[in-house]
Amino acid sequence: MTERKPPGVGFESWVDRQIREAEARGEFTELAGAGKPLPSGPDTSYDELWWIKQKMAREGLSVLPPTLALRKEAQDALEQAAAAPSERVVRRIVTDVNAKIREMMFKPPPGPPLGLKPYDVEEIVRAWHERRARQE
Repeated sequence: MTERKPPGVGFESWVDRQIREAEARGEFTELAGAGKPLPSGPDTSYDELWWIKQKMAREGLSVLPPTLALRKEAQDALEQAAAAPSERVVRRIVTDVNAKIREMMFKPPPGPPLGLKPYDVEEIVRAWHERRARQE
């Protein structure tokens, strides 16, 4: 279907003829998904990027603004610190995430505000010790 519409021929009749000829050649038989309902998913009626969102969902990808990604990373860091095997590891985890929080506080990227401040390493280490003492 690389030919151009001839001049003087109405667009609709030209398209109809193209479809009719393709059907006669059997180009529409055995198409993938023929006779099956369209896949259900999010309402795509007003979203130009619906196909990108579906592809990202199938691939398990997500894109968060940098501040939200750091909030998630900070939350994960606290959970890792709580389950850390030693005080040294707790300190390293919290120090690393604090460095990222401080960097974003001083160089805010576009997007929602971070809403975090660096964690108190000593307080987290104390809570870690208390949890370990209760478990023993």
